[in-house]
Amino acid sequence: MPPPPSHGGAMGPSTTDKLKMGALMGGTVGTIIGFIFGTVNIFRYGAGPNGIMRTLGQYMLGSGATFGFFMSIGSVIRSDSSPIAYEAYMHAQRKPMIMAANAFRPRNPTRPSSDK
Repeated sequence: MPPPPSHGGAMGPSTTDKLKMGALMGGTVGTIIGFIFGTVNIFRYGAGPNGIMRTLGQYMLGSGATFGFFMSIGSVIRSDSSPIAYEAYMHAQRKPMIMAANAFRPRNPTRPSSDK
C-alpha cells in the first residue's frame, strides 16, 4: 500500500489533469495546423463536392483530434516518472567530485620563486 500523500505543501496536478491539459494543448495546435494545411490544399486543389467550409472543417477536426490524442498520451508518459529515475537524473546533474589540483594545493613560502 502506498504511503498517504503529505499535506505539507501544494499538490501538483493529477494524471487526469495532465491528460486533459495535453489533449487541450494538442487539440488547439492540431486545429491550427489543420486550418493552415486545409486552406493551402483548398487553394491548390479546390474544395471538391463538399464545399469550402466542410472540407476545411474536416482537415481541422482530423488534425486536431490526431494531434490532441498523441499529445495527451505524451504528456502523461512524460510526467509519469519513478523516484528511481528522478534520483538517477539528480545524480547525473551534480557537480563533479574531482576538483582542480591548484585550488587545494598548499602554498610553500620557502620555495624560491622563478620570477627573477
